[in-house]
Amino acid sequence: MVNRSAQDIRRLNRFEVLRRFHATAEPRTRQHLAAETALSFATVSNLTAELIDAGVLVEAGHAESSGGRPRALLTLNADRGTLIGVDVGETSVRTELFDLALGELAVDESPVTPADVTPEQITRLIETGVAAVLSAAGSPRSRVLGAGISLPGLVERERGVSTYSPYWAWRDVPMRDLLAERLDLPVHLDNPLKASALAEMWFGAGRDVDNLVVVMLRSGVGAGLALDGTLYRGATNSAGEWGHSCLVFQGRRCRCGSLGCVEAYVGSTGIAETLRSLAPEDPLLTGAGDLTAPLLAGLAFRAADDDPVALEVIRRTAAYLGAAVGNLVNILNPEALVLGDQVAAHLGERLLAETRAALSEHTLAPSLRAVTLRLSSLPHDAVSRGAAALAFEGFLNDREVFGSVSRTRTAKARS
Repeated sequence: MVNRSAQDIRRLNRFEVLRRFHATAEPRTRQHLAAETALSFATVSNLTAELIDAGVLVEAGHAESSGGRPRALLTLNADRGTLIGVDVGETSVRTELFDLALGELAVDESPVTPADVTPEQITRLIETGVAAVLSAAGSPRSRVLGAGISLPGLVERERGVSTYSPYWAWRDVPMRDLLAERLDLPVHLDNPLKASALAEMWFGAGRDVDNLVVVMLRSGVGAGLALDGTLYRGATNSAGEWGHSCLVFQGRRCRCGSLGCVEAYVGSTGIAETLRSLAPEDPLLTGAGDLTAPLLAGLAFRAADDDPVALEVIRRTAAYLGAAVGNLVNILNPEALVLGDQVAAHLGERLLAETRAALSEHTLAPSLRAVTLRLSSLPHDAVSRGAAALAFEGFLNDREVFGSVSRTRTAKARS
């Protein structure tokens, strides 16, 4: 059982209020916010007053009234500062600059080569990406409220350490210290599973439900979890490593070293292996370097023309995926399950339909009735956007910023 202090609860409520403004761009009254969040009007009034004093919210006129006192409309102050979100993938580093309303201001993407994956080299790529987006937007570093960095593998966010990356052989790397020194910014670390779930909670399917599973399908595979409206991290922030659960006993070798992992069947490398088993000489399997994008794009193109090999690859991938996500649905009983990232973006509706059919064979009827399976509707890279939301959360949790606001308001009330 988690014991939360009054300050913890206040931070969670602050996040819940702000999430409503990011869900849609429409201004809201305090009364609307109280109804949307199920918080009391007094709590909402106190929280919004703090956010106004911190410059995060501003008044934007008044709502139409049929009588009585006019109700002030509140909206995000997008110009309060900027946020940086970085998605460090296995093949590229994507850096995005956002305003406080999470509107994209600039983007930079740099390739990661297999020979350049030491912590120092990745740190330099992130540093270069941050400099590039700030320069492109003409935005000074002094306006950045924080940088959220998503790193593959296991991340201990409290210490800012990449504890384990099976793809790069990293162990206990103090990335936050390395980055803070290079970037001269507040740095907040997590992994893609948490970032993608956070992005869906703020902007996607999680706006409408309390229990959500976000399945990431790229070279690596995992699940971001939101339970009862809160991002679920587990005891060591490693919740969601579903891609390394066993799908096929004594099956394919996974990059983590185990046999039969989910990732070995539904990640891009696993999809390539399925294609190889059907058509060893297929031209999509030729070439050097990372084959993820051309492989997935080629399969999608050929499936649209009813190519039998491409259709069978998608069917088999969906069969594996349906069985694997069936376990998640049976265990967690979510209201929504979102398929996201590269594999879902390329194979789209065909993969979704086949997976939905397979899911029905592996899920208990009550859980199946409760869940909606959908593709992510988020534009661009959900992970970098979620990483920026992580930086925003870090700013909202900054005791120096909001502690001083609270102390100032208390002093004013007493005077």
